[in-house]
Amino acid sequence: MIVLKLGGSLAAAGTLANCLDSIERKFAGSAAVVVPGGGLFADQVRLAQRPWQFDDVTAHRMALLAMQQMALLLNGLKPHWPIVRRVADLQNLPSIRIWSPDPDELDRAGVAASWDITSDSLAAWLAGQVSAGELILVKSAAIEGSEGLSELTARQILDKAFCDYSAEARYKITIINQHTLNG
Repeated sequence: MIVLKLGGSLAAAGTLANCLDSIERKFAGSAAVVVPGGGLFADQVRLAQRPWQFDDVTAHRMALLAMQQMALLLNGLKPHWPIVRRVADLQNLPSIRIWSPDPDELDRAGVAASWDITSDSLAAWLAGQVSAGELILVKSAAIEGSEGLSELTARQILDKAFCDYSAEARYKITIINQHTLNG
């Protein structure tokens, strides 16, 4: 199985539809799970938290809703890719599907409610849960092939918790720019 995390910024960059088409071409007939970033919906949560000062647990749940909204958007663009909410339902399906994270499942798994954990870390967590062979993170930011995970974290390309969530990964980690996927 391959887990493909699509950065939420791909929608703002105007390349989301092309990325979805590329995934469909490259991974048709494969067991692949697309993990959506929260994108502009998560950005609104960050903006709302400042003046309202609600806690990070509330913000985390709202950010998960942002990922769920992006999952709906992806499904609207690719209606034949089903949305799957529970990890157990992702096993043994030979097709492309979209993961819409279940907040209660993440709570039971001990995933902390923090802005240090974004859809990047959740994709790494998911890749471990489904015994993925590879995790591919597609970003709108420029990616140099020589950069390590800690360098990408320092550049804020990856979230602060990604290295922890992928430290014992048994899957290959590939981080690419959207143009690499579309090329």
